[in-house]
Amino acid sequence: MAASVTDTAPTVPPHPATDLDPSAPLSGTTKLVVVSIGLLLLLAALDQTIVSTALPTIVADLGGLEHLGWVVTSYILASTISAPLYGKLGDLYGRRNMVFVSVGLFLLGSALCGISQDMTQLILFRALQGLGGGGLFVLALSVIGDVIPPRQRGRVQGVFAGAFSVASVVGPLLGGWFVEVASWHWIFFFNVPIGALAVAIFAGAFKPTGNRTRHRIDWLGAAMLTLALGSLTLFSSLGGATYPWGSWQILSLGALAVAGIGLFLWAESRAAEPIIPLALFGMNTFWVTSLLGFITGAAMFGAVTFLPVFLQIAQGASPTMSGLMLIPLTAGILTASLLAGQFMQRTGRYKWLPVTGLSLMTLGVLSLTQLGPDTSTLVFSLMIALLGLGLGQVFPVVTTAVQNAVDRQFLGTATAAGVMFRQVGGSLAVAIYGAIFSTRLAAEMGDMPGAEGLAGAGLEIGPQTLAGIPDTARAAIAEAVTAAIHPIFWISAALAVAGVLVALLLEDKRLSGRG
Repeated sequence: MAASVTDTAPTVPPHPATDLDPSAPLSGTTKLVVVSIGLLLLLAALDQTIVSTALPTIVADLGGLEHLGWVVTSYILASTISAPLYGKLGDLYGRRNMVFVSVGLFLLGSALCGISQDMTQLILFRALQGLGGGGLFVLALSVIGDVIPPRQRGRVQGVFAGAFSVASVVGPLLGGWFVEVASWHWIFFFNVPIGALAVAIFAGAFKPTGNRTRHRIDWLGAAMLTLALGSLTLFSSLGGATYPWGSWQILSLGALAVAGIGLFLWAESRAAEPIIPLALFGMNTFWVTSLLGFITGAAMFGAVTFLPVFLQIAQGASPTMSGLMLIPLTAGILTASLLAGQFMQRTGRYKWLPVTGLSLMTLGVLSLTQLGPDTSTLVFSLMIALLGLGLGQVFPVVTTAVQNAVDRQFLGTATAAGVMFRQVGGSLAVAIYGAIFSTRLAAEMGDMPGAEGLAGAGLEIGPQTLAGIPDTARAAIAEAVTAAIHPIFWISAALAVAGVLVALLLEDKRLSGRG
């Protein structure tokens, strides 16, 4: 497909002074573009974490405990599938136009999520949000490339790193705060005015460039990737929970997933411009870091999604408090990421960072298998801080190593693929963990003394109603939630151990100094 759209509006003015002097200040217009894109990226990142502390309340209001994980999974899966297409669509039709499309989808999805009347509606509208959010992640870096000279781009990367860091801290806390002072609906409504303001600033500051690149969109590859990931996620979330593993529904989904993967590989081998060039998988650094991204994504999203459920239902923490109690996890990630970055900058080496990081991650998730209703806040904080210190050593290596290894022409593709594998790991893990959690919880509640009559609909108890439940029933619920969440951490521990073995295979290439 060739671009037929032309655009004659004035371009963003060049920055000759900054090309010569990397320390020269950015123009006011460029700063407005950076601020607007950073704000939009912050909203997209927030929506991956803000829902977690509100999940118990949402389930209590809308029902559908068995679909709890899909409130998170639908967003991550939709953003993962759509992200690879936005880059080429931006080249075809203009990144400015595609920002408007992605923001429009994101804000429309946000508004519809806020007025959802049942869990099915919420999950579908979260997917619509994700279709927009996936574009914001990809387009942000492309827009920065349009308005900032190469020697200055490093000066604004902190804006985007800060957006993700703030999102991981503020997301769970903000979600809990909205639940307590207003309602869970405002978790989604607040996106609309902020997003509208950000896109208005962007529209005024970022003028169309008129530049278009002729591309062939790999529609077949995109369709097969969607089929494979969607079928695989449904297979993992519905199997053993909604349908027996041997049912025709689950077997059909498994067959569709396998066929989708096979057809995707076939399509990529023949596409003029594949979404993921298969030659990249022949590179040690690419496939190893992709596996590491998948594992760390599974561990991070699993913890962020289900730990608030444990804190609120098993330990009786308020939504806001459960968000605050996750701060040691974020602090661990940020601290380790900073130290890992400094280490790579000084030594030019990175191989042993994921090995030590995944080892710490293993210890962290193993310690979480000992969680109980009476676990103290200090002990819990140390457990998740250890997990964060492990995750933080892996995240910067996954991106830095692959960008160092691939040719410049594949830089964007390889980076986007790494993000995709981390997102896929997260979406599949949340789906699988959600199915395991709801199945185990129903079994535990049905068999536990003191929980008579609380199975089924009684599982949809939010933190606000726990105070009115008799002590014996509350204790039974706490024990059931604890027993149901432990398998999640045992699986994460097994993945982390596998990750250590994979990390040992990573080639130790010295980081180059090229831009």
